[in-house]
Amino acid sequence: MTRSRNPDRFGRVSRTADDLHAGDSFEDEIFAGLDLAGADLGEKELVRCTFRNMKLSESRWRRARLEDCRFESCDLGRFDPAEMMLREVGFTGCKLMGVDWTELGQFPVMTFTDCNLRYGSFVGLVARKIPFVRCALAEATFLKADLAEARFEDCDLASARFEACDLRGADFAGSHDLVLDPAANRLQGAKIPLETAIALAASFGLKVI
Repeated sequence: MTRSRNPDRFGRVSRTADDLHAGDSFEDEIFAGLDLAGADLGEKELVRCTFRNMKLSESRWRRARLEDCRFESCDLGRFDPAEMMLREVGFTGCKLMGVDWTELGQFPVMTFTDCNLRYGSFVGLVARKIPFVRCALAEATFLKADLAEARFEDCDLASARFEACDLRGADFAGSHDLVLDPAANRLQGAKIPLETAIALAASFGLKVI
């Protein structure tokens, strides 16, 4: 298999699209600048791999296993992560619009930083302490999700829906347009923005002075 001739600062050379299609497992590899929109990448095992500036929209990752991997500035719009196992996987500056995370593999450990997650569906997700940092989550749906101690830092939550979620100890510091129904979610110990607290008080007929 050939590799492209663009070594990174550690001397690693980027793999090609053919490499990724042909192989079943990879360790310590870089995949950069490739167009794999709609590709079937299911059942692959990737450890300590980096995906950079990739087109991966509508790609399919069923039963793939990723550990200690990074996605940087990738387009993953509407990709399919059904039964995908994620352990210490980070998404930075990625487009993840319209992704359905409902059938994601159990107990994922992942981080989202500066990502576009608009219209995402997080139904039944169990991801305690998951961090969303400076992410767009407008019109996302969180239903029956266990997000205890999750961190939503400086996020856009306009029209995001939270219902039947465990949000105990969650931190929404700096986020805006957050609407929460305490009758429909577990919110003990959650930290919410002042604007949300005022809206909640108003819903109970209280006045903040």
